Amino acid sequence: MDKEHAPWPSQLWIVRHGQSAGNVARDAAHDGALDRIALEGRDVDVPLSTLGEAQARALGRWFAHGGIMGPLPEVILSSPYRRAVQTAKLFKGEGGAAMEEPVCIDERLREKEFGILDGLTTGGVAKLEPQQAAFRQTLGKFYHRPPGGESWCDVIFRLRALMDTVSLHYSGQRVIIFAHQVVVLCLRYIIENMDEAQILDIDQKADVANCSVTEYRFDPQAGRRGNLVLQRYNVVAPQELEALPVTDAPDLPAVARG
Repeated sequence: MDKEHAPWPSQLWIVRHGQSAGNVARDAAHDGALDRIALEGRDVDVPLSTLGEAQARALGRWFAHGGIMGPLPEVILSSPYRRAVQTAKLFKGEGGAAMEEPVCIDERLREKEFGILDGLTTGGVAKLEPQQAAFRQTLGKFYHRPPGGESWCDVIFRLRALMDTVSLHYSGQRVIIFAHQVVVLCLRYIIENMDEAQILDIDQKADVANCSVTEYRFDPQAGRRGNLVLQRYNVVAPQELEALPVTDAPDLPAVARG
């Protein structure tokens, strides 16, 4: 199968944004046993922390200096959230991508919407929204949709449409995506044709680290028309090489695992 007719990108990298100010505030809220995370304004506007900026730059240098052992990305897609766009731009600024075009924003890559649970800590959910805590315990995070928010299934629904667009417009190209922890996991669910138990088992074992790399390569022998095949997951080599702290706090809000 030639490059022009491959149904998927030749390579696909999925990156969680660098550590954000929200991740830092969440840790402080938990340490202080607070109900709410001390952040003002919209989640979409939460920026990277100073460490998050350093992680993003390290990632760009790692790509530029051969960490991926192959050609650089040609296409950059990003969540519209500030922390993801900052990560993408800092990555590109360090030579991580072989392209002049600007970062392409796609709203379908946005963070999972938490609705009335937005900004609550684990304790805050239990105290202030006990009914939702009980619903979530019964349904599990895959199906629980808080009022005004999304379930994992809702995120998967919009990401299936995103992957159709990627297949249509970027087949045979090298694509990198900057997004959020739930998006990384839900894309794995779609690409690898998982079920609920499989993806929740991966989620239970470890959080997706900030600026970690998940990589797929197209294999024409995989399946009837070829498929993307996982090469590595949750790789944090760029931070380790530059002796930067590896962070893996859950995205906001911090609700109990389930």
